[in-house]
Amino acid sequence: MELTPQQLKNYDGTDPSKPIYVAIRGRIFDVTTGNSFYGPGGSYSVFAGKDASRALAKMSKDENDVVASLDGLTDKEIGVLNDWETKFEAKYPIVGTVTTASN
Repeated sequence: MELTPQQLKNYDGTDPSKPIYVAIRGRIFDVTTGNSFYGPGGSYSVFAGKDASRALAKMSKDENDVVASLDGLTDKEIGVLNDWETKFEAKYPIVGTVTTASN
């Protein structure tokens, strides 16, 4: 499955009939089993329906950091992102990718 960033926003947990997705480096993870964290009101709900790569790398919950861009990250921050990515791979299924191509 491929989703645009706009389509990915539909999977932010606000519609209980849809799964909750979080993307890292363009790969979409189904985090529905972690809905207490990623669903509305959850401590990581800011990441739901978005590519959270930059925010995870910076250990930030700031809305402005919840973007796919890795520009300007330090080696340490990239290492932190790698650790998050490994945790997600172990815990959540990968269901697709984020595409920037508009059809």
